[in-house]
Amino acid sequence: MNIAFFVRPKSMVTYLYADSSLTRGLSRLRESGYSALPVLSGEGKYLGAVSEGDFLWYLADRQLRNSALRNAKIRDLLRTERAQAMPVTTSMEELLRCAMEQNFVPVVDDVGSFIGIVGRSDIIRYFADRSTVSSRERITLKTAARA
Repeated sequence: MNIAFFVRPKSMVTYLYADSSLTRGLSRLRESGYSALPVLSGEGKYLGAVSEGDFLWYLADRQLRNSALRNAKIRDLLRTERAQAMPVTTSMEELLRCAMEQNFVPVVDDVGSFIGIVGRSDIIRYFADRSTVSSRERITLKTAARA
């Protein structure tokens, strides 16, 4: 199964640019209702993700005043080890392994440009549906064997 079928396209994903201000990032995070967002370069390359906790720890560590906060950028708190991106050619099994460690899986093309995300719930639904179909097939085969 190709994961491209499950990708929520970039146009439907809330994301941040690394050069966005912290105040803009906080606003987009709050508006989205998500606890973490992908971060892109100005050229659209996936760089990593930032979470609510990243904002909180950044502010706590620096004890920023309002004027300093206005000048801070998303890149100042970006942690690249979070929400590792996967190429669009990734197998569903590898996607599942990745989703066990993060809420969403960013998907990139061959040159690393962000094309969208696959949510953990979409991956779980795929494997649950597949498991249900396999169970039905086993029951059908057992019934056919008895006949």
